[in-house]
Amino acid sequence: MSRTIAAIATPLGEGSIGVIRISGDEAITVADKVFKSVSGKKLCELKGYSALYGNIVENGKILDDAVALVFKNPQSYTGEDVVEISVHGGRLMLKAVLRAVLNNGAFAAESGEFTKRAFLNGKLDLTKAESIMGLISAESDAELRLSRAAHIGKVSEKIDKIEADLVSADASIAAYSDYPDEDIEGLDYDSFLSMLTNAKTQLEEMLKNYDSGRVLREGIDTVIVGKPNVGKSTLMNMLSGADRSIVTEVAGTTRDVIEDTVTVGDIKLRLADTAGIHQTDDKVESIGIEKAKNRIDLAELVLAVFDCTTPLDNNDLELIESIKNKNAIIIINKTDLENKIDMSVFGGFNTLEISAKQGTGYEELSKKIAEISGTANLNPDSAVLIGERQRDCAVRALDAVVEAINSLVGGLTMDAVGICVDDAIAALFELTGKRVTNAVTDEIFKKFCVGK
Repeated sequence: MSRTIAAIATPLGEGSIGVIRISGDEAITVADKVFKSVSGKKLCELKGYSALYGNIVENGKILDDAVALVFKNPQSYTGEDVVEISVHGGRLMLKAVLRAVLNNGAFAAESGEFTKRAFLNGKLDLTKAESIMGLISAESDAELRLSRAAHIGKVSEKIDKIEADLVSADASIAAYSDYPDEDIEGLDYDSFLSMLTNAKTQLEEMLKNYDSGRVLREGIDTVIVGKPNVGKSTLMNMLSGADRSIVTEVAGTTRDVIEDTVTVGDIKLRLADTAGIHQTDDKVESIGIEKAKNRIDLAELVLAVFDCTTPLDNNDLELIESIKNKNAIIIINKTDLENKIDMSVFGGFNTLEISAKQGTGYEELSKKIAEISGTANLNPDSAVLIGERQRDCAVRALDAVVEAINSLVGGLTMDAVGICVDDAIAALFELTGKRVTNAVTDEIFKKFCVGK
């Protein structure tokens, strides 16, 4: 018998409704101890997917009125008996009701324990489980779509198809090893090689899309750099939709790094507006400039801003040299005025002309960021790996498939090929959770919030 667990399943704070979730063999019994329906009917008398209205009572005192909803195993989120009690959503109220539930036989749930039980009871695999936190924490439509695709099984379906081919190949190899003199179906060299090559292609495609998917989920560390008064802070404000940076005609207004997170198109930028890079004797300003240069080294994307009304000088040329090996977009600002820049200097760079003050060029900038980050051609509704754990499993599976192909082409025995195929299958089983250690599952679910 598994212990019965309980937790607050909605965010703590002021709200019209909050939910306490109880799951386990004694979930309904525990709930019946604290919930008294106005009709006098008990929760244990209900069928699954049924609810009663009543009160939460502890030691004869009514804590709140409530609705209790019963889910009978296995038709519940966790695959166990589950009761969800909805009460008024105040922080103190939710804590009081949870305390009453715990005082009557339930144990406090650990982080992710409800979802872990759902996985262990076969209600979802690991790829679907790992998508849940993405559904909860998504900050952009694309991030939400990626998590939704994984949650409805797009990743699982693709991995299952690769697994099926490899398991079929493995079975043929095993049969051949046991009966080497027989004509085993499926061991034709060309078809066998084609099967392995197809698995290799599909795994390569998933890994190719991983980095683009990571950008949509996690965003890009981005820095805005340029000389003083070229419009960096105005660009920062245009992207953030608020006056995050002070904008004046005085050069050197920004002396420290100003940070914000903005969404441009489908991509989240962890944005930093830096001090203008130039030669100065001002000690305070010099510190800001040094920070700006350090940010260039750390950034995944550099937005280098230049004022088109002023010819380039040595400070500009030094900046251009410092970003030539970075993912960078050259932004020619103030294009509502006469352009006095020699544009040939920017050969080989992604270049964009805007007027940050007038707010023009936003859509073009969004497209260029998508192109550089590799997200322009990524369909967020497709099967995209989520997280380094999944990527690592896919890399190990691909390495094993490549080794199987090399062994087959190199004329090694089928037993040697079979060992490689076994390794590939094991890595994919670990990815979806068909075979996974307790240490791996513990690591995954401890990152979840308690109510999930």
